[in-house]
Amino acid sequence: MALAGAALIAAGMLFSCTSKAPKSLVTPPNAAAVKAGQAHREPVRGVWLTTVSRLDWPPVGSIIASTPESRITQQKLALIAKLDNLQRLGINTVFFQVKPDGTALWRSDILPWSDMLTGKIGEYPGYDPLQFMLDEAHKRGMKVHAWFNPYRVSVNTKPSTIAELNNTLTQVPASVFVLHRNWIRTASDRFVLDPGIPEARDWITSIVAEVVQNYPIDGVQFDDYFYTETASSPLNDNETFRRYGQGYASKGDWRRHNTQQLIAQVSTTIKKLNPNVEFGVSPAGVWRNRSHDPAGSDTRGAAAYDESYADTRSWVQQGLLDYIAPQIYWPFARDAARYDVLANWWAEVVNRPIPGCISAWRCTRWVNRPKTSLTGRWMAACRS
Repeated sequence: MALAGAALIAAGMLFSCTSKAPKSLVTPPNAAAVKAGQAHREPVRGVWLTTVSRLDWPPVGSIIASTPESRITQQKLALIAKLDNLQRLGINTVFFQVKPDGTALWRSDILPWSDMLTGKIGEYPGYDPLQFMLDEAHKRGMKVHAWFNPYRVSVNTKPSTIAELNNTLTQVPASVFVLHRNWIRTASDRFVLDPGIPEARDWITSIVAEVVQNYPIDGVQFDDYFYTETASSPLNDNETFRRYGQGYASKGDWRRHNTQQLIAQVSTTIKKLNPNVEFGVSPAGVWRNRSHDPAGSDTRGAAAYDESYADTRSWVQQGLLDYIAPQIYWPFARDAARYDVLANWWAEVVNRPIPGCISAWRCTRWVNRPKTSLTGRWMAACRS
């Protein structure tokens, strides 16, 4: 693992069971739906292997290789080198980003091939990266969780990106950008799917199902990208709200319902197809601040419930997740969102000892050392 950069960040990976968190103004526990406690399991020592913008893999230089054979060799050797290094470090789980946007790093009948592999959307890379990762990781005793960004279609809205997406119209499969243009919105200067459209949620679920059915993955992970927007680039879903939002007190409540629906149907689908495949989410670290909800954490951070319309606490209480890995990337000294405050808060939510997580994001020194974790069992989650 190449570690270089500025400072350590921390996150927590928690395994769900009965919650006894304080009574909330918005999400009272649904005890009947909560899962039973899970048996003792080996601590997870994992890395997120990011493929969007080729941040971790594949190597940027491989795209300009002189021949396809040379490109494939460079990409495979780079992945093998990473896995060998991770094995030496004691890593046992890789969260492999297989859907960085509206493209795939596996042989899909729904999504075109990712341009991260060849430089061109839809171009066959000459091998199946997900299958290669599974083969190499499993032979090293590592688990692989397929990591999806559910709603993102592109990382920008440049004219060149629009042209690339439009060019897939003659391909099989073509991009959702051209097949279902009415599902597409702009948010945070990216093209995204509108979470309020039921057919779009079904389409996302079918993508996850395709991977669960066709590959021996150990888990599925969603990250924190749900309703992702900025003040300068909001998601305009007013028409969708008028069509589907009847009966909700506010657009916020309706948006949270949409996110909940996606999580619920993905969870149900995975368990029907393969009960052994774990489903987890790595959301923003703060559910709600106590100033807005007595059940919230003693923090002053951006809250998933209010900002990305993700009621992550409720997902745990309803037993929809096998684990939750909140992104608590902050030191004890960060008063607005202290690591220990949030780690303890999430431990209360899942109501079991937390495998503390120390997450290294291309860093060289510890801020929150392993000895400060809440138990002797801790999970290291890092960028590869």
